Order: sequence, then C-alpha cells, then structure tokens
Amino acid sequence: MKLLVKGMLCASLIVSNLMGTESIKTPVSVSGLADIEIFTSENKDGKITPQTIEEAFKKAGFTISANRDMNGPFVKQFKESGFDIYNLFTFYKKEAVLELVKKYPNVGLFAPMSMSIYTKKGEKSISISSLTVAGMAKIMKTDKDDKTLLGLKRLVQETLKKVMPNGQFVVPSYKQQEPKGELVTNFSMEMDADEWDDELDEFKMGFEGELAPNGFVIAGFNNLGDEFEEAKYEAYDFYEVYSICKLPVIYTIAKSRPEAGAFAPCSLYLSKKRDNNMMHIAFPSVYNWISSMSIENKEDIKVLEDAQQGMIKILKGLTE
Repeated sequence: MKLLVKGMLCASLIVSNLMGTESIKTPVSVSGLADIEIFTSENKDGKITPQTIEEAFKKAGFTISANRDMNGPFVKQFKESGFDIYNLFTFYKKEAVLELVKKYPNVGLFAPMSMSIYTKKGEKSISISSLTVAGMAKIMKTDKDDKTLLGLKRLVQETLKKVMPNGQFVVPSYKQQEPKGELVTNFSMEMDADEWDDELDEFKMGFEGELAPNGFVIAGFNNLGDEFEEAKYEAYDFYEVYSICKLPVIYTIAKSRPEAGAFAPCSLYLSKKRDNNMMHIAFPSVYNWISSMSIENKEDIKVLEDAQQGMIKILKGLTE
C-alpha cells in the first residue's frame, strides 16, 4: 500500500436549490476577510433553543447529522462549564453536496457543516457560529464566488433569520493570523482493484478501534456515496464522512472562543473513485482553528496540536 501524506488538520457543508426562498438584507459575506460569523439574538424568554433551530433547518430541507448537547459532558468530565447551553450542530444539504462533489472532490471537508449553538452562563441571548463562504473556500481551495457555495450560505442565513427574527450577524473582533501549518491533512492509500471493499471494511474497523483509546469520539457518520448512487451519480465506489470530536479540545477552546464549533466536530472523509485505485482521506487541520480564531495561548495551542498529531498517528499506522 502506498502512503501519501500531504499536510495537517481537523473541522462541515453544502448546496441547494434556493428557488422559493425569501431574500434577506444580510449579505452572504458579512466580512470578506473573516472566516467565522456569529448570529446572535436576545432570548430572554428562552423560546429559541437548539431544538427549535434544528426544526427550522429541517423545514429548510437540510439533513441533520447531529445536534449534540456538549454542556452536560463538560460538567460531567470537567466539573464545571461557562455555558447554560452549548450544542454542536452538524448538517448538510443533499442537493448541494451532490452539485459540489462534481466540481470539488474534497467537499467532504464540509459535508456536514458545523455550528456551535451557545448561551454563556447567566446571559439572556443565544448565538450561533458558522464558517463564512470565504472560510470554506480557503480550506477547500475553491472559488469564493462559487454560486453553489453562495447559494448554500444564503439559505443558511435565511433559515437563521426565520428562527431568530431579531438576530444580527456579527464578525469576531480579532484579526486572523497567517496559518502556521497546512490547512488540510491528506493521506492516500492504494487499494486492490478487486478487493477494495474488504480493504475498506478492514480500514474502518481499525480506524474506529483506535479512536477511543486516543481520546476521540465519533460524533456522526454519513455515507454520502449511497446518496450519490441514489441520485444516479456513480463516479465513486465509496464516499463516507466521519464527524470526529475530542471533548477536551472543544471544552478548552470554547472557554475563550465559543464560536469554535464552526470547526467542530471536524469532518474526515474517505473516498475512492471508480476509475482509480487510490483511497483519499482528508480532514481540516487544527491550524484553521489557530489561524481563523487568532489563538495565541500556548496551552490552547498545545491541546489542538496534540489532537492533530494523535489523528495523524492513527492514520499513518493504518495506511503504511
């Protein structure tokens, strides 16, 4: 088997027919420079919840991968939390993913997309963070003016405005840093032309078996390849996406950057085209977190880089 390691990683997306959706005044790009935007609304009566947000996205035609309460696990494992609400929300638009994968084989980096839904302890507002089109395009190396990405983001914004009609988009005040490492970690492994399905099962068994001992949790799984096949798009033998989370990472970073859920859980995809014997594996690097959220605290950086190296170790062991 042949190993190709091209970079570093860890963080989900994608398309849709927007016919019939209402236009909103908020531009798709709140800031052409920011990678993350935050939508915040007063919530004194507590009527806006992670559940009402989920229902709004379902009505808009999104598939919900997970809507996980992280606040309970924070308190259970670390004995405290600075939040009354902290959920990690992952979702995608089937039609958009199908359209994007035809142009960008690495769409699995943001399929599903991620958001954090949070209320800081004692506050009477609720906030949702997500990546901007510029943030996704930078990582995927796509055109930031791609109509599919822009349409997807517009639908996300419209959905947020419906569930939080008094909300406003804001951009974090900090300035981005230059990335200190590759934005995506890539591995490739050669597969046997006739035995690839057995090799895939073997790889997945080994991968899943290594996660828990190394502190990682599978927060979700999407078999996009099955959806492609149902849509009569048969370019891939398989295309599968794991949502991977490491609780100490999101707990630590969320203390100062609750918007970190725009990158968590991160999506790690496995794909193989029918006309190629290489399996491609990739995930967004933690250097996105450090760069986009201007993280400078040495302990925070160590937590992130330890997770990065832990995942690289797992994948390197399985692909060599």
